[in-house]
Order: sequence, then structure tokens, then C-alpha cells
Amino acid sequence: QVQLVESGGGSVQAGGSLRLSCKASPYTYSRYYMGWFRQAPGKEREGVARILSDGGTSYADSVKGRFTISQDNAKNTLYLQMNSLKPEDTAMYYCAAGSGGSWWSLLLPGAYNYWGQGTQVTVSS
Repeated sequence: QVQLVESGGGSVQAGGSLRLSCKASPYTYSRYYMGWFRQAPGKEREGVARILSDGGTSYADSVKGRFTISQDNAKNTLYLQMNSLKPEDTAMYYCAAGSGGSWWSLLLPGAYNYWGQGTQVTVSS
């Protein structure tokens, strides 16, 4: 069983930055690909970024150039550095771990098996 615990959310003004963290069970990052997702009220959960065990990354077009996903295997921690935040980035953010998904599906929630409880990010204008 994989356990994921997010932290680092909060309230920030537009243009500001936040760094989200996701602490995982040991060896999670060597066995699974990892992703960050977000869900705003009344909207579907959407993929933000994903990272493979070899370090390969991919991003949603809406966050390219502003968000960076990374992982520290020694600390069993996944990060999402979010810069130049916009009000439309306001959402609950979740980290997730998955296996067995096709490469083209790794920004889709269905490719992931384990989820954290989420951390709220609120960006004011």
C-alpha cells in the first residue's frame, strides 16, 4: 500500500509562488510514476504535471513554463514548484502514484492507483 501526504498549500496573491510537497512511502518513486493533479469546485480533476522514475517530465499546457515537478528519492518526497501563480490556479492539489499506464495517458487520473488527501491552493487577484 502506497501512502501519500501532501503539504505546502496556502493562500497567495497573483504572481506569487508556492512549493507543494508530497511525502511518500519508501521506494515509491522507484516503482511508480508520479503526478500532480488539481480540482477546482465544479470542475473535473485535471493533470498538472507528471514525472517518471527516470526523471522524465511532462506538463499541462496551462502550467508550462510556470510549474516544475521534481522528486528527491532520498527523502521520498515529490515537489511541485509553482511560480507566477494565477487566480485560475486555485484548486485542491493532489499527488498520485501509478503503474501500468500508457505514456500518453499519464496526465489522466485513470492512470493512477494511489492518491493523497490533497492540499488547497488559493490565488487571489
